[in-house]
Amino acid sequence: MAPKDRAQSLPALPEANTPGDSEPTTAPLSRTTSEEDEGPLSPRYEKEDPNYSERASEGGSGVPPAGNHPHRHGIQWHSSFVNKDRAGSTAGLADRRASVAVGHAGRRRSTVVVRSQAIARRASAAVVSAAHSIDPLRVTGNPLGLEIDEIRPVTAEGYTPWDGFNARRFSQAPHRPSASATVASARRMSSAVFVRPGMSEKEDDYIITRIAKHDDIERMPEWKRWVYRLSGPLSLCSIGGYFIYFVLRILYTISAEHAAGQTFWMAWAFIVVEIFVIIPNLLHRMWGLHALGNRQRPKLRILGDNVPSVDVIITCCGEDDDLVLDTAKAACNVDYPLARFRVIICDDGNSAGLREKAERTARELFDNLYYRSRPKYPGVPHHFKAGNLNYALEETKRLPGGAANFFAALDADMIPERDWLRALIPHMIIDSNCSMTCPPQVSPADVFPPLLSPISSNGVFLKLFYNVPKDDPLAQTLDTFVHISEPVKDAMGVAWCTGSGYVVRRKALEDIGGFPIGSLAEDVCCSSMLLGGGWTTAFVHEPLQYGTVPDSLTSHLKQRTRWTIGTVQTAFKLRFSVSGPLVKHMTFPQRLCGFVYTISSFFTVFLVLSMLTSPVVLLARGNLVPFSNYTQLKWLIRALFGSLVINRLNEVVSYLPCGYMTGRRDERASMWMAVFHAIAIIRTFVLPKWLGGKVAVFTSSGSQKAELNERDPKLRAPLWRRLKVTLWDCNCYLHLSYIIFVLVAVILATIWNFHDNHTTRSLLISLLTHAGWPPLIWVSCALSCWLPIGYAFYPPDCPDREDLLERDPKTGVAYPKKEATEIKSGWMSIAHEAWYTLVTLYTTGVFIVSFWI
Repeated sequence: MAPKDRAQSLPALPEANTPGDSEPTTAPLSRTTSEEDEGPLSPRYEKEDPNYSERASEGGSGVPPAGNHPHRHGIQWHSSFVNKDRAGSTAGLADRRASVAVGHAGRRRSTVVVRSQAIARRASAAVVSAAHSIDPLRVTGNPLGLEIDEIRPVTAEGYTPWDGFNARRFSQAPHRPSASATVASARRMSSAVFVRPGMSEKEDDYIITRIAKHDDIERMPEWKRWVYRLSGPLSLCSIGGYFIYFVLRILYTISAEHAAGQTFWMAWAFIVVEIFVIIPNLLHRMWGLHALGNRQRPKLRILGDNVPSVDVIITCCGEDDDLVLDTAKAACNVDYPLARFRVIICDDGNSAGLREKAERTARELFDNLYYRSRPKYPGVPHHFKAGNLNYALEETKRLPGGAANFFAALDADMIPERDWLRALIPHMIIDSNCSMTCPPQVSPADVFPPLLSPISSNGVFLKLFYNVPKDDPLAQTLDTFVHISEPVKDAMGVAWCTGSGYVVRRKALEDIGGFPIGSLAEDVCCSSMLLGGGWTTAFVHEPLQYGTVPDSLTSHLKQRTRWTIGTVQTAFKLRFSVSGPLVKHMTFPQRLCGFVYTISSFFTVFLVLSMLTSPVVLLARGNLVPFSNYTQLKWLIRALFGSLVINRLNEVVSYLPCGYMTGRRDERASMWMAVFHAIAIIRTFVLPKWLGGKVAVFTSSGSQKAELNERDPKLRAPLWRRLKVTLWDCNCYLHLSYIIFVLVAVILATIWNFHDNHTTRSLLISLLTHAGWPPLIWVSCALSCWLPIGYAFYPPDCPDREDLLERDPKTGVAYPKKEATEIKSGWMSIAHEAWYTLVTLYTTGVFIVSFWI
């Protein structure tokens, strides 16, 4: 079903009353051409008047209808050169015939002109449509044009009326609230709010207000937003600098081969692997480059008690009962009328204790809380989390009042903020084609200077995982994706579901057949299918939920590899977003995004190969950077230095939304995690079972108990057991083997350099072009691979979850403490940054010395 055929339509934009009108008039929400300016040649007339083309062919622009043409009534054209006595005048008849012929010729020329104009108009419209589909930055997330502090009534047509839905189990819903009372209340609370003249005054309207220019104004104040716009040009310069360096390496390798009369296979292997590593990074940087810093989604709220109905689903399977109940209580405690939203715990673990606690909470505190557990039958696929969500979709239809207009989902450990629903719902009310709104699920902050940390202008730290330990040694927060990639994708019209806290329009969800099965990443797959169905999605960059990260290395690896497998499954299901019925309505940026992000998972294999290439070349006594003369070596060094300087500056600017230290931490994690991602892909999609292949299954992160209690200083397992689980059970012996392999390769290569060179100059150049070639990538890879092993030696301390929460003694509703939402970078992050600085200084020194080679 195409979006334009859907039942709901965009709300009208009322205009001021004209004199004599008794009712407010409304104008279309948006028009590309005003009706007053449209003439008979406009596309609208072509579409609405079936006789238009016939009239145009008869007389050109502005010609009356065919039935009123003068020739149809025997009217002759007169000429001043014709004899007045036409009856017997042959010359006059000839002149008249000549005049008619001239008129026909003129009309034929006019017809050609009109048809040419029509073709030109259609071609122009096609070009504009194509440009909009390629660059959807015209979509700002504010179709009504709301100004800051403006209040706008929006029609409630198409949504369940107040009397048609009551989420409360043991009490009646109050009387229907009044829109005018809501507006009056908002005006009393703030003198800054205003309502445009001539707006609708229906009492059942929804009241929307815009409270800030940008939804992420706390995270990205204006000065930081302007600096961040430099990221686009800097990224282009960084790509250009690396391209020049890479081309010089290829050209000089060919030159060195000609001079030596042999082929440097190892050097070419290094180049080929590096190309495969560059491809996804280049695509990530280029596809949304022009959108950096241009996102314009406003910060909206829905006011009053007259709001759409919502079904909030909390999916769980084996998590601690208290953890799930804390999420349920916080969900019931959001600032939203109790009669307009249900909170349903969908427990795939069928916990009797959780059922009893939920029912007691419903009786004593929140009577809009429900508990459900679906039946499971042996041999019948239940499709994991997607199956649980689809069960909830059907179950809500059987509840009193039927299904709600919107369907929201929370993970078992995600505690929503009180304005969670009020912040997400308005974006879908003002745009009836918006199918889903997603808040960020992750957001750490570093305690560093303002330029390097994602703190607001008033110093408020924004972190959504409240149990992240100091230094975040496993990089569990993925901030670069949430605060850099997601906003860019949103600006391009490609917002993805982030897994928890999202709200989806039920009609859109039913349009794609419910939550998709066959993928462990049902959230990403769902949002992609919505885009493929012609709907739009929105990423709301506000901190609206707080959750927990896995508290052990084992559960962390299972979670991340499950995401990788789910991403690849989604790629196969959607045919990499290139073609097929599931993506037929996607725009070009949406297809490109789906292709880039899914194909990147496969390239982790090449990232692992690139980490191995350098030590392999050294052990084979090869040269990392072949050259035929010292002039070539000098230019290689200079190109490398220029590329490194631009890249460092680009990192500082590009990491502004998430924090520089966080971005660097994620880069290190991508190296040591690449091994696990590559193994997961190969075992799941390549190897047969008899060679170690495995079938992917879903295991919720919260249900995976920490067997080592490595973050509890009192219950922590001894060192030998931590090493055994880390090295053997988690396969980190691969990382240890790699570190040993690199050290052996570097040591042997250095010994050979001393043995084969007898002058100081040749020795220094040999050391430089082998193990000492900047930026010493083998050292960075080895340090990165040491991180999971170092985690076993020095695991971080983390307080008990209850100690991180501030709980209401009466209701039991708990929210994270302020100090729990602050994460500080310690000696580990500082040590890695010190090493990165030393590498930069080393490269600078090599660049300076190159002038005397």
